[in-house]
Amino acid sequence: MRTLPTPPVLHRAALALACVAALAGCKEERASNVPGGDIDQGLRLVTQYQCGACHAIPGVQGAAGDSGPSLDYIGRLSYIAGGIPNSPDNMVRWLRVPHALKPGTEMPPMGLTEQEARHMAAYLYTLR
Repeated sequence: MRTLPTPPVLHRAALALACVAALAGCKEERASNVPGGDIDQGLRLVTQYQCGACHAIPGVQGAAGDSGPSLDYIGRLSYIAGGIPNSPDNMVRWLRVPHALKPGTEMPPMGLTEQEARHMAAYLYTLR
């Protein structure tokens, strides 16, 4: 018995279903721009340290403060606090000891460890 060739439409449909099935099991990993920083830990810490009391921060429930600048786009800005080049190392230093980088700033030192600041910076760089 001779079989008829399968129409190309069915081949494409089968291929599309196979791709969808393969991708369904994938979890998107968010890569951090900050060495040693974990984005999810950073979000937790930004919430824990109540950064939203002073800043509006997308993704952080209740973070609608207006005494500090909104952090909506901090990850794509050229400068932190208006004049500090925005690099991972500077962001970590800024979060730990803001007065050392900008004397007279109203940003308070929060008593962060180096690792906490790395995690928080990793999260902040996702805000674009």
